[in-house]
Amino acid sequence: MDELQQGAFGAIFTQFKGKPKAIRFLRQQQNGECIASLHRDDIGDIDIVWGKVTDPVKHKGFGLSHIIDKHEADINRLGFQIGDFIPIIVQYGNFNLKKSDSQKKVFESREFRFVVAIQKDNGNTKNWLLTAFDLTQKPK
Repeated sequence: MDELQQGAFGAIFTQFKGKPKAIRFLRQQQNGECIASLHRDDIGDIDIVWGKVTDPVKHKGFGLSHIIDKHEADINRLGFQIGDFIPIIVQYGNFNLKKSDSQKKVFESREFRFVVAIQKDNGNTKNWLLTAFDLTQKPK
């Protein structure tokens, strides 16, 4: 068996290019990154990283593990599984120019009240990383 290349987030999996099922795979692996698993025409390929929960009490961290820790129950209450919901939101969310800049792109939807933040990797060796996900409160 070939040894996997290692990156900043663990093993690099290249077999999931254009395949959102990388979310389920990373959840099983609990380590690594899947290159170009998601795509938007307006920003290009998006990598998914497992990441890390740095504070489980305050739900702080980054990557898919953080999104699962902080938002999976809310996503389930909406009637979705996280592996299906994230690709839908990334693909069909509306770009918010006011909240975005050259290092972070934010996509939102009024229907689900969510924000997806996709950020440039600090070393600029990656295109974009799915790093945050927020289901916001509906306005009163």
